[in-house]
Amino acid sequence: MNNQVRSLILLLAVVLPCSVAAAVEWGKPLGAVYDGPEGKPRPVTPSPTELSADERSTITVFERATKSVVFIANTAIQQDIWSLNVMEVPQGSGSGFVWSKQGHIVTNFHVIYGADAIKVTLADRSEHQAKLVGADPDHDLAVLQVQVPDGHVEPLAIGSSHDLRVGQKVLAIGNPFGLDHSLTTGVVSALGRTIKSMSNRTIEGVIQTDAAINPGNSGGPLLDGAGRLIGVNTQIVSPSGAYAGIGFAVPVDTVNRIVPELIKHGKLIRPGLGVSLVPDAMAKRWGIKGIIIGKVTRGGAADRAGLKGARETMTGQIQLGDIIVAVAGRSVATVDDLMDVMEEHKVGEQVSVEVLRGNRREKIAVILQAVN
Repeated sequence: MNNQVRSLILLLAVVLPCSVAAAVEWGKPLGAVYDGPEGKPRPVTPSPTELSADERSTITVFERATKSVVFIANTAIQQDIWSLNVMEVPQGSGSGFVWSKQGHIVTNFHVIYGADAIKVTLADRSEHQAKLVGADPDHDLAVLQVQVPDGHVEPLAIGSSHDLRVGQKVLAIGNPFGLDHSLTTGVVSALGRTIKSMSNRTIEGVIQTDAAINPGNSGGPLLDGAGRLIGVNTQIVSPSGAYAGIGFAVPVDTVNRIVPELIKHGKLIRPGLGVSLVPDAMAKRWGIKGIIIGKVTRGGAADRAGLKGARETMTGQIQLGDIIVAVAGRSVATVDDLMDVMEEHKVGEQVSVEVLRGNRREKIAVILQAVN
């Protein structure tokens, strides 16, 4: 670099304003005297004249459905060992939704499990003590009730789940991490999934979705694009316990069958054969393929139909009776299989029970009875 160029650079450094020098220094404020565009609010880009049709639809569904979504707090009653004062200790929280104008609320069983007191917060932020009306742990469903004036709550519209299609738009509303009335959207990712309930029973026909479901969403509604209930958000698959793209909902067809039973009877009245069954592990240990009838209830459905249970011989040995291998034309290998078939039938309905009796197969007609 010659002396003339060096002199020119030094001259420019001296005569350039400080504000310009500051503007080109990385990571430093521009200075009080700087008057360039970066030191002023950005101009506002005009908003579109209209929202898209999809956005309008989502907003409409959310604003209508949130009137029916509730926050549920599960508390236990404990006594302080020093003061002997009784206090309510939070055990968890979740979501639910209004089922009827009489104040019935549907949620997951695991949301209210072990609760001594249940508090429901409605969409208008009013708080109410709720009573447990009925529960079905096998399907992770429970019904609560709050006392509210007529017209104070709005039930959700009920849809169907048997005609859902993969790719269909869905919306989930709930209270994740205590943040009330959060909306997430996604699609039906898969149909016909199976999950395990708290009672270790299999829940069939479950909806899989990628709509974000987090802790606190449990018990909240899964809606279709028209705002109809199509499922109850129940579980997620996640190593961390937070959203990982896979959530499950109990299908509304199952919910719509069970909830009325819980409201009427406090429990699900199931159809059954009137037998006690040998555990699957025992049958497997003995190398038997099928469900072993342990005992036939005297006067019950199986007894009237002529099914035979196991019995103890004079020498103390166990002599097997009938082994169930199919019901209503469907093969069954485990107790879970049998209970799944029973869910498709009603008390008083006649079904064909195929059994192994000795070395031969027989089909026996049984009229199903009510069982607990």
